[in-house]
Formats: sequence, structure tokens, C-alpha cells
Amino acid sequence: MNPSEVQSIKDQQAYESKRGGPPEGFPQLPDIPGGRYVDPEFNKLETERMWHKTWVYAIHADEVPEVGSYVQWTRLGEPLFFIRGEDETVRCFYNTCRHRGAPVVTEESGKSRGVTCKYHGWTYNTRGELINLRDRRDFVDLDMSCRGLIEVRCENIGNLYFVNLDSEAEPLRDFLGPAARDLDEVKPETLILVDKTAIKVNCNVKILLDAFMETYHLKSIHQNTVDRFLDHRGTAITLWDKGHSRMVTPYKREGWKDPGVKGLPEVEGVDPYFESTNYSLFAYPNFVSPIAPAGIPVLCFWPDTIDTMTIEVHWFAPSWGDGERPERWDMRLKNFLDILDEDLQFADKIQKSVESAGLRGFPLNYQERRIYHWHAELDKRIGAEDVPEELRVPDKLGEWVTDFDPAEATKAAEPAES
Repeated sequence: MNPSEVQSIKDQQAYESKRGGPPEGFPQLPDIPGGRYVDPEFNKLETERMWHKTWVYAIHADEVPEVGSYVQWTRLGEPLFFIRGEDETVRCFYNTCRHRGAPVVTEESGKSRGVTCKYHGWTYNTRGELINLRDRRDFVDLDMSCRGLIEVRCENIGNLYFVNLDSEAEPLRDFLGPAARDLDEVKPETLILVDKTAIKVNCNVKILLDAFMETYHLKSIHQNTVDRFLDHRGTAITLWDKGHSRMVTPYKREGWKDPGVKGLPEVEGVDPYFESTNYSLFAYPNFVSPIAPAGIPVLCFWPDTIDTMTIEVHWFAPSWGDGERPERWDMRLKNFLDILDEDLQFADKIQKSVESAGLRGFPLNYQERRIYHWHAELDKRIGAEDVPEELRVPDKLGEWVTDFDPAEATKAAEPAES
């Protein structure tokens, strides 16, 4: 973090704590239509034009640690797998044989010098190239070089690997912009995978995404946990283009430190600012991470059906060396999941409400503007003209969204010449 940006956040936190209402000129936001959470045609558009055309976090390098290591991945509703090649490159392919469509990987994870379809024996190397097939003599003029596995865009930020089903998508770093910059702060190339948990929830994925983009609820459902040390009224929010955002919430007591990280190894050289405040990064469409020197949780929200979803909780941290995971980590993971349970308690009930005639739309306040920003970005990706008028979220935030220029950010971070 460059000092001028840190000071800007602190200034905004001070302003937020003292303001008597929304800033002058902040627009009245139209309600978020409840139908967006239950309408099948809208959710079909959301899947086709957003989820299947955007970068999403998928796996950590530790999940494919050695040459030939592979792992299946189906979070986007498509049969995919990752494999580490002999050149150490991690690639992603459709788990679909080019002969008759059977899977080439049947175990959830494993290790192999290549993958072979168990239906008819077509074999592919770790680069996805077709290298052998049974009874080749019976195929007329078969060009094996054109029958390799279909590759999916896969790029990484350190040890974190992202995928995009859209082969024409912009590069990952260009898409992430400020989110990539923030992840670089914790040196993701040094972080190991500590833990990974998946939780099924009976609601539309957007209901739970909404909950993680505001601190308005802290005093209601986190009275005995998060609200004890976070001052939600001082939250500084930044909206970036492409749907990304951040939410930086000050501690109630200056100098307060999270006791849960005491004694755990920290990322070498990380800006101490991240210890002094709660810095929550959001990378569109579903990546939430509080940036911290002792390691970061990453929450990913995945649609399963129109009214069910999965939340994945990944934990990455500096290595503690050889031996068992420190007991303090077990405590930290448990405490986090306990807090997460508080966030999940109303999700299925809200789903029932949006399915009923008792809820027509969600009115949002200034503190909840990240939610509006998310939905407005979704309409841009779908194409506003293709969203039914009664379900639209028009772009009302305009000047409240900040463009992020990587070159300018880099320049601002450089020390001034003497």
C-alpha cells in the first residue's frame, strides 16, 4: 500500500464516523428487484453471460503439487480438471474425451503421467495432447494433433489459480486490477494451503453475496463476535470498475490486534497497515478476502441451482515449516466458522421470502452501495437491453465508482526522488 492511499482510507474512515447522513449528491438507489433471485430466465442469463465469461478463483498450487498431479473441478457446472505438466505449468481442461465424450479423469484427484479414457482407451499427456488410441488403423485420416483435450483459460496470481470459460477474455491481471494489486501485498507465491471447507446453503447465491458486502448487519447478528471489535460506522468503501470493491473497517480500539494470530508466522515485509484495520477485498464476482499478514481466508460463493449454493472457505498462510499444523490454527479456523454460521442463519429464510408475495424488492442505503454496485455490474455483463425492465438495476453510481490504473498505482507506490 502506498502511504497516500493509506492516508486517504484513514481520512474516509474519520469522515464516515462523523457524518450525519449520506454525502451530498449521493443518489437515491432504486430497489433491487426480488425477482432477480428467483426468475429462471434471468438466472440463465446470469450463468451464460457472467459466470461463464468471467475469471473466478479455482485451486491453490498445493492441490496439484507434483508433475502429473490432477484434481477435478466442477464449480461452474462444467466438467473440468487441472493437471500439472512436465514443464511445471498448471493447465485446465474439459474432462471430456475427444472421441465419444467420456471422462478422462474419474478420481477426484490423483497423479499420472497422462490421462486415459476408460471407455475406449484414448490417452493424453499432461499437455492435453492425444498421444495414443486403440485400433488407430480403423480411423480414416485421423489427425491426432487436432484431437487434444479442450483447454480452458487458466492464469495465476502466485499460488492462486483462476479460470475463465471464455477463451477471448482479457488477461487475469487486467481484469482483477486493484484486486491483483492487493493480493500481491501478501506475496501469494509464498502462501501454502492451510484448509479448505465447503458449506451447502439453501438460497440463491446472490442472497449470501449481498450479506458479505456490507457491515450494516454487524450489530444485529454479530453482537458477541465481530461487533465487539469492529466499528461499522467508520467503514470506508471504495467501488472500482468491473464490479470490484473494498471495505475497510476500523477497530473500535486503536492499536487493537487480533489475538487469534498471536504466534503465527507472518508474510515477510507485508505492510503493517493491514494489522491495524480490517481490510476486506472483493474481486468480482464471488471472491472475498480480508487481507492480513498472518494469512488470508478466501471465501468463494458458487451457484448450484437457482435456490441452492455452496460457500467455499480457503485459508492461505506463510509456511510454519515441518511438522503438524499449529494448534492455534485449529482455534482460528473454528472461530471463523462460528462467525460464518452467524452470517448463514437467515439465508434459507430470505430465500423463502423472495419466493413469496411478501417481498417485492430490497431498498439499499448508502452503507449497502457495494451490493448495488455488484448488481449494476451484472446487468452490464448481461446487457441491460436483455434484462426484463422489471428486473433491471440501472447504473446510478457513476462518479462514485473509481477507475483503477495499474500504472498510476505503481507510480504512486514508488518513493519520491530526493
